[in-house]
Amino acid sequence: MANQFKHILVTGGAGYVGSRLIPKLLDNGYAVTVLDLYIYGKDIFDDYHNHLALTEIQGDIRNSDTLRQAMQGCDAVIHLACISNDPSFDLDPSLGKSINYDAFRPMVKLAKELKIKRFIYASSSSVYGIKEEQNVTEDLALEPLTDYSKYKALCEQILKEEATDQLETLIIRPSTVCGYSKRLRLDLTVNILTTHAYFNKKIRVFGGKQLRPNIHIEDMCDAYLCCLAASKEKIDGKIFNVGYQNLAVADIAEMVKRSFNEPIAIDIEPTNDNRSYHVSSDKIKQELGFTPQYTVENAINDLKHAFERGLITEPFTNEIYYNIKQMQQIGLN
Repeated sequence: MANQFKHILVTGGAGYVGSRLIPKLLDNGYAVTVLDLYIYGKDIFDDYHNHLALTEIQGDIRNSDTLRQAMQGCDAVIHLACISNDPSFDLDPSLGKSINYDAFRPMVKLAKELKIKRFIYASSSSVYGIKEEQNVTEDLALEPLTDYSKYKALCEQILKEEATDQLETLIIRPSTVCGYSKRLRLDLTVNILTTHAYFNKKIRVFGGKQLRPNIHIEDMCDAYLCCLAASKEKIDGKIFNVGYQNLAVADIAEMVKRSFNEPIAIDIEPTNDNRSYHVSSDKIKQELGFTPQYTVENAINDLKHAFERGLITEPFTNEIYYNIKQMQQIGLN
């Protein structure tokens, strides 16, 4: 089927998920504009620099002129840009608010002005807070526990308020993404544990009983492709959880350990972080037919192979693999 949208703007497109998503969009026949600060490197798309369908803009979503330039000629937006995760947000709350929240309504309004047809917002499964329900579904109340998740929830409300018949809107609540990407993050559960197992032969687990919903980065990208391909009737005004395996942190550590052919020690330490939830992704399967194809074990093995090929240098000291360290390094404001 021919793509119903021709040109996609991906904000934050040089980030962890974006750096894997952009090549998939191009390979599937979309023209793509990336708007990103490129604080984790300008070589993310070296293999695609000569691709006629790729436009790269180094800039800030808070700059209205830059945003207008990026949106020109696009008919759909995938909004990934944000200060990701609680520690990064807490490093500079005013910065986090300005990027994650203050810039959002002006962006959606500009999308309407420029006749963008579809706006896909990457929220977070953290908006649910701590739930007692066995399965966290999209219709449960939002009870965010941190400023990061609070502003994600508030942006969801903004998108609902700004939606029109001409602007189709979709909210995605991703689980914790795992696996290898060219703009790798090593501050995510599966990625952290695999890195320590490979280089230190030891894994530190804080608590361990907390359940974490996980999604392989390849599946996360495929979910966005699925949402672009879906008809207006199937996605407009909808909210979808996107996850796969809900696993206790200690069980993830055991998975990592089993994937190595050498002894890996696991140290269990106490923690005050008791966030634990089991996210249901049945809705996107039932309504869009999207079913993840890759497991946490696949992500672990992808990372191991990347380490073996020398694709990651200085994994514990190189700031580009850690959001909070790189933000401190460059003095982002």
